[in-house]
Amino acid sequence: MQLKSGSLFVIMLVFMYSTGCANDNNTHPVVNNNPDTSGLPPVEKKSPNSDYASAFAGQTRIAGVKTTTPYIVEKIADRLGAPFAIVAMPDGRLMITIKSGYMEIHDANGKLVNKITGLPAVVYSGQGGLLDVAFDPDFSSNRIMYWSYSERYEGDNVTTVAKAKLNEVTGNVENVSIIFRAAPSTGNTLQFGSRLVFDKDGNLFVSTGERSILEGRKQAQWLNSGLGKIFKITKDGKPAPGNPFINQKDAMPEIFAYGIRNAQSLDINPATGEVWEAEFGPKGGDEVNIIRAGKNYGWPTITYGLEYSLEKVGDGIQQKEGMEQPVYYWDPVLSPSGMTFYKGNTISEWKNNLFIGGLSSMHIVRLVIENNKVVGEERLLADKKERFRDVAYFNGMLYAVTDGGNLYRISKK
Repeated sequence: MQLKSGSLFVIMLVFMYSTGCANDNNTHPVVNNNPDTSGLPPVEKKSPNSDYASAFAGQTRIAGVKTTTPYIVEKIADRLGAPFAIVAMPDGRLMITIKSGYMEIHDANGKLVNKITGLPAVVYSGQGGLLDVAFDPDFSSNRIMYWSYSERYEGDNVTTVAKAKLNEVTGNVENVSIIFRAAPSTGNTLQFGSRLVFDKDGNLFVSTGERSILEGRKQAQWLNSGLGKIFKITKDGKPAPGNPFINQKDAMPEIFAYGIRNAQSLDINPATGEVWEAEFGPKGGDEVNIIRAGKNYGWPTITYGLEYSLEKVGDGIQQKEGMEQPVYYWDPVLSPSGMTFYKGNTISEWKNNLFIGGLSSMHIVRLVIENNKVVGEERLLADKKERFRDVAYFNGMLYAVTDGGNLYRISKK
């Protein structure tokens, strides 16, 4: 058959569009038009580090899924320094924390609007620095925000939560007050946590790590220690009313749950109102949990991970009465950092899905959740080959920051 040059040109354009060849590296529609999203093989192809058996079907290596709604990935800012958190402000702008000790406000298109300084000094070393930020539920009227950071305290380092009034005119914070410290302080600079999230009652959840020391491991199980915990506090840093250990002798009344290794992921499930968490395991055993009052999440007594030497952790057990099982876990690791639930309907198949930034895994994971169980897993932005530090949701879009200092926006095409 003889083709005219014009017809050939049209065919070439269609081919380029369908394969992505006509897109640049920063803004491109993802080719994701496979209508069959059920029964795909698990996304993890590597062998696990351990031969541990899961507690129930679907607890790990669930079937893969594939998004069918066309979406666009854009790099809207770069050279951000060393970001830790990205959080949508009530007006849709984005607050990004920079680990060395300041924050940046960007508009929804990535443009830098303001730099916020004047925060207390941070321990910017190892995994320490300026960490998460959260906005008062009444921020629109009171301009109060909260943040966590690694602080030099009593000669060592501790995870601390402070609050202050944001003054965008001066690019500064006013009336800074420290409301909580996850004592004891330790001499190292690893596994501070930490994420912050408000619940519907205006109380603040705070996650902390066990600081990657053997003493901290033990203290993750101690109710008189702030290491390896999920706390629930008021806006003034007091124990939230109804906390499970509020009347227990020798227990920190701020503790909501314990037995945590290092939680850098925290968000409220919009479908249930419960707080969900993801945390680092050692070598394997990264996990997702539903955090409930008074529950023990097992570290270091039970884990699906191994020591980095490939030896067993403790007695090498994965289940024990009185200790909670993870909803889901990975082996090899995801290295989960910040996470968010997709809270809207813009991409309807993503509604109430959980998106988690992966560090060493270098992708964003999408978990499809039904009845508090993971029923599907997908990997997004793996082609970027970046360490995804945090993921945020606003108005139908996802935003993500990377250790390389890039800011990405994911939106419906």
